[in-house]
Parts: sequence; structure tokens; C-alpha cells
Amino acid sequence: MKELILLKCGEIALKGLNRGSFEDMLIRNAKYSLYGLGEWRFYKAQSTIYAEPKSEGLDLDAALDRLSRVFGVSGLCKARVVEKDFAAIREASLGYLREELEDARSFKVEAKRSDKRFPMNSPEICRELGGAILQAYPHLRVDVQNPEVTVVVEVRDFGAYIHRSQLPGAGGIPVGSGGNAALLLSGGIDSPVAGWMLAKRGVKVLAVHFSSPPYTGERSLMKVKALCEKLSPWCGRIRFFNVGFTKIQEAIRNGCPEELFTLVMRRQMMQLAEEIALQNECGALITGESVGQVASQTLAALRCTEAAVRELPVLRPVIGMDKEEIIAVARRIDTFETSILPYEDCCTVFTPRHPKTKPRLADLLTAEAALGLEPLRAEALREARWEVLGR
Repeated sequence: MKELILLKCGEIALKGLNRGSFEDMLIRNAKYSLYGLGEWRFYKAQSTIYAEPKSEGLDLDAALDRLSRVFGVSGLCKARVVEKDFAAIREASLGYLREELEDARSFKVEAKRSDKRFPMNSPEICRELGGAILQAYPHLRVDVQNPEVTVVVEVRDFGAYIHRSQLPGAGGIPVGSGGNAALLLSGGIDSPVAGWMLAKRGVKVLAVHFSSPPYTGERSLMKVKALCEKLSPWCGRIRFFNVGFTKIQEAIRNGCPEELFTLVMRRQMMQLAEEIALQNECGALITGESVGQVASQTLAALRCTEAAVRELPVLRPVIGMDKEEIIAVARRIDTFETSILPYEDCCTVFTPRHPKTKPRLADLLTAEAALGLEPLRAEALREARWEVLGR
């Protein structure tokens, strides 16, 4: 029995003359996602990518699970391939979906005839195959509105494909098609979701994390690395930068008005992240900020924070989401349980009692000028360490 996986391209089909390059990138990412699961052959036709195992015994269920996390795939399914002959289609449908049909109480047939040379049109395929299924499984009834099993037949260029209803894919467009961006990755819930959302729009994510030993420990760092590992099946391998932030935070604590501490700290993070981003050919910064969630995320505070960035745009994909919406995405992408582990990150070190919610940029610039942080930023950049995380 010849079995493969069909990947439907969704939004990529709208890319006009550029569609081929998006499909090629999707195939490259799909191949990479199947690393360790054997050899596969990929080819494309009619807004569909075909993933065909090159040998018997490969785990198609594991492959299906991995491919469901590849951005650019709108839907996917396992399918049996037969010759374009109705007798072969009928026999394969009755056998390939036997378990599902035996356990169900209702079904319907959907047919798609992309190859117009096939002698039967779609309604005829549905009618004849539906009759054969009722004869073979007399306990079933036809339900075109809410069937328990949908038998799908696609007559395409390379053969006839029999499968159940397709599973939802990750959507979006292929990672890498939207350029590179640097994600300021804390150990919280919001920033991994922000990185995932930009990866869905084709952005290749680089992660920048700030640690403050001894105020933050090794477990805190391992937690953030674990978040990168969780994002990797969606985003691909992630270049992870760990920037030591202790000396800068201590200088701010010792010389900055307390109510401005958090904003001065975040401005320093943005400047350091931008330097790393520019050195790594990134076109933007990504943060997990959401309006009004904390004192440093009021509109006035966000304006002051963004003013520290010289060249790059700051992308905030969760800016209008409330916490429950963000948590729902975090659960979907399996980062939530890691994000709530009780290991603090440097954003919570030296938290002011009464942070400024309506800061003035002039006050922040005055406070920063008195601190003389440029040498400490240069030192932090020199001593930053990076590694590649994910499979």
C-alpha cells in the first residue's frame, strides 16, 4: 500500500509570481522538521505539497505531528495513493478507511476532480462510492451535514488520493520568508507567544535574554532555554543570546530615581538587543508587551521605551491581547507550563514600589546621562554568549 502525506498550502497560493519561492521555502522547512524520521521525497503541484516516504515502515503519524507545526501549511492529512481508476478507488476506500467506517454511524463522501480527464465528475464519484460504502457497511447512514467520517477522494495529476478530512495546519507563511528579527525573551508567558506569532508571519526568530547572576540563578536560565526548545518545532532552530545584565542593573539601582528604575532598565535592554539584532542582520525587535498589563506598558511608558531604539522597528504582536488570550496561545504551543515555573528573571529584580506610569522622556534621558552606562553596555555586549537551541 502506497501512503503519503498531503500538505495544503493555504495563503501561499495567493502569492502570485512569488508563489514558487514560498513553496520551495515551505518544502525546505518541512524536510528539516522530519529530520531523524527517515528519508522523504517532496514535490508540489496544484497548491499541494506531497511528502512521500522513500522506504517502508516510516512513522507517518509522527511525521504528520511534526508537519502540523510547519508554518505555511493550512491543512494536512495522510492519504493512500491508487491509480486513477474508479474500481481501484472503490477498493482502496473500503479497505483504507475500514476501521473508521466500522466504528462510525454516519458518513459522507467528498470528491475533488482536479484532473478533468478522469471520466467521472465529482458528483458521480460521490454517488457511486457512497453506494459502495453503504453496501459494504450497511450499519452506516449518510449525513452530509455532520458526518462522523468524511471519505475524501482527490483525483489529481499523479494519481487518486483517498483520505479522511484534513487536519488543521499551523497556517501563516514559511519561516524565513519574512526576514529575521530579535525577540527579547524573558521567562514569562508573553514573549514566547510574541515570538511564535511573528514566526507565523515568516519571521526567523533570534532570542535575546538578559540574566542577572547572582539575583537570577541557573534554573532561571535553563527555563528560558527550555522555552526556546518548545518554540523550535514551530520556529526552527533558534540562535539564543544570553546577556549578563547584573552590573547595569546594580548601577541603575544605585543611581537612578526608584520610580524610573524599570523604564531605564528596559531602555538599556532595548539598546543592547538592537545592537545584537543589527550584528545578526535582523530587521526588527520583537517584544511581548501588551498595553496596560503592567506599569511599564502604558502608552507613555511604551513610547519612552521605544525611543531608546535608534534604527529598528519594534514589533509587539500581543499588544492588544488580554492575559487570557495570551495564555490560550501559550497553552496551544506548549510554552505555558514552562513559563509559569517559579524561577524569576531579571525583569523582576529590584522592582520599584511605585513605578512611574506616565513618564516623561526628558526625565529618563536625564537619569541615564547621570549613570554613564555606555561602558557597562559595551562590556555586556563583549561578554554576551550565544548558542543554537532546538532540533
